[in-house]
Amino acid sequence: MPVSNPGLSNDDFGAAVRSVLEQSLPPDEYEVVFADDGSTDGTRRRLDAIAGQRGNVRVLHLDHTGSPARGRNVGLSVARGEYVYLLGQYDRLEPHALERMYDRAVETDADVLVGRLADGGPPPAAFARDRDRADVLRDHLLALPTAHKLFSREFLETCALRFADRPLSEQAFVTRAYLAAKVVAVLSGEICCHLGPAAPGTAGEERLDAEALFDGLNAVFDVVDACTEPGPQRRRIQAHWYRALGLRRLAGPRFLAAEPDERMLLFSFLRRFTLDRFPTELDVHLPAHLRARTALLRQDRLDALLALAEASRGTGISAELRGLRWDRGALLLDLSVEVLRAGGSPLWLRQRDDRLLWTPPPAVEGLLDGLLGDEEADVTEAVRRARVEVCVRHAETGVTHALPVSCSVGQATVGQSTAQGTAGQGTAGQGAAGQGAAGQAAGGRERAGGDGQARVWVNGQARLDVGSAALGGPLSAGLWEIHVRLRGLPGGRARIVRPTHPMSCAGALAGEPARLVVPCWSERGELGVCVEPRSFPESIALVSSRATVARQEGHVFVVVPVPYVPPSGGPPAELVLREQDGRGRSMVVPALVEPGIPGRVAGQLVARVPVSRLGGDDCLGPGLWRPALRIGQKDVDLLFGLTIRRGGQVSVLPAGAPPRAPSPLRRLAVRVLRDRR
Repeated sequence: MPVSNPGLSNDDFGAAVRSVLEQSLPPDEYEVVFADDGSTDGTRRRLDAIAGQRGNVRVLHLDHTGSPARGRNVGLSVARGEYVYLLGQYDRLEPHALERMYDRAVETDADVLVGRLADGGPPPAAFARDRDRADVLRDHLLALPTAHKLFSREFLETCALRFADRPLSEQAFVTRAYLAAKVVAVLSGEICCHLGPAAPGTAGEERLDAEALFDGLNAVFDVVDACTEPGPQRRRIQAHWYRALGLRRLAGPRFLAAEPDERMLLFSFLRRFTLDRFPTELDVHLPAHLRARTALLRQDRLDALLALAEASRGTGISAELRGLRWDRGALLLDLSVEVLRAGGSPLWLRQRDDRLLWTPPPAVEGLLDGLLGDEEADVTEAVRRARVEVCVRHAETGVTHALPVSCSVGQATVGQSTAQGTAGQGTAGQGAAGQGAAGQAAGGRERAGGDGQARVWVNGQARLDVGSAALGGPLSAGLWEIHVRLRGLPGGRARIVRPTHPMSCAGALAGEPARLVVPCWSERGELGVCVEPRSFPESIALVSSRATVARQEGHVFVVVPVPYVPPSGGPPAELVLREQDGRGRSMVVPALVEPGIPGRVAGQLVARVPVSRLGGDDCLGPGLWRPALRIGQKDVDLLFGLTIRRGGQVSVLPAGAPPRAPSPLRRLAVRVLRDRR
């Protein structure tokens, strides 16, 4: 573990140190080597104190270099183990990590063992399953460029593998290890290491100047050339690194916000690299929108590249929830996912014969005329292979798990008849979600797509089984966010937002032993699942953003969903309403809990609240009122508000919506009328 001024009070560093000292292996079966890069914050004394008490800990006192490369190299030179694991100063190992990785490496005779990593994001495809003999391309190993792996020390010495003291040295080291190893194995069944913030000089470092990026990219390509024969494998690896390390820097907020001189320098160095090391025959391994970026580099068109980056800003995906239901103890989510341009308009593709062709944003179409031929713009195969990935992320710990998803691609064609108001038919596999999108394509803004265009989306059904979703084991208690990512098409990831149409939020007892699971919506209207709510009122609060009101003369009935009512019935409950402004009044009214059908129909909590146009001590008046649920003298805030207007109209303020307080004049008038009463 290279160490450089981590801060004595830094919780991440303390957790990292504890994690390596508290491994399940006996202390005499592993050693810990801290390579201190001239720290001046008291870290040296702390590490020396640890080494003085533990015989398997060594501290290397190095002169300051500002890079982890030297610390890693010196640590590798003095290491005595059969295998070595490289860790960052803010990374944390699971207690059984070294033992499990070592056993797996010995079992598979691995030169490199890739243990499952967790960083709070969606799990990489490389961890879809255990692999005894992983392939660098087929098994997506290049998406794991950091040095967090178990390496055979004999393998490292035989290949003379060390870290160069230059930018992107971690990617170069890992790429060479992948390509030189006889066996790369993957341990995916359990998390081995939780990644912390990246240290300067590591694979997570983003702020490289243009010249350093140029030198680092050349070094990575040199490794690929030295370790592969000319052919498809070399071309695909080069295209991956060119895309991941170079092209992605020519778009996004950082590129657009950079100073003009900085942008010009980055463009110039990447153009030089493209002309020197990335011939046009490699473009086939890039997605169409990146082929356009590469063509602009070759043609020295910084102006058009900037315009393309600006026009593409805001491109994303929409994840529409079409259905939510329980099936044999598992929660099924029916989704329709689509790429959206900035502003929310759909991504239209040109259709020529039976092919789909990428189209640039309308704002820059003229700038890119003649840039890509039909072959270069063809995305037919990419659309066919597009898929939806869904994962659950624990809101507190950041632990993330992928869910099984079945996918199909839908398509709506816009031809001459559609321009006149008739939608084209969707392709096979369209399903209910596809039919909805095809229907939308016939009306409003979608008709602007014109002749010979198509709109595509991906339907996905995700299955959440809380008893096995955590790598075959049960999900821990707490709130789990649901995240969606679209693979094969540009757009990134998104959260599922609350649909406008009614949808059941019924909870169910699931898993073994049975635990209450509640689908719910955050204050921002994003879907999540709560496993084992801490109390009955909390379970109601989780879904309370779906509250409704019904007005009768002199009263309003407030109806709040109840995801699950125990067989014994709900406890006595009261609804507490507090005035958001004015005199800060409050009112307490009894509430009745009515059961539903577990896993199918939510129950409901109903409260009858007196309302008048002027308000008073025994009724609500104009203004904003915030509700809470009171059970057993304990109040739990609910995720909505009640707005009462001067005419007595009552409406629900959605979760996350900013309160619209009455004007000062209106508040004064209401108070005067109250005082007169």
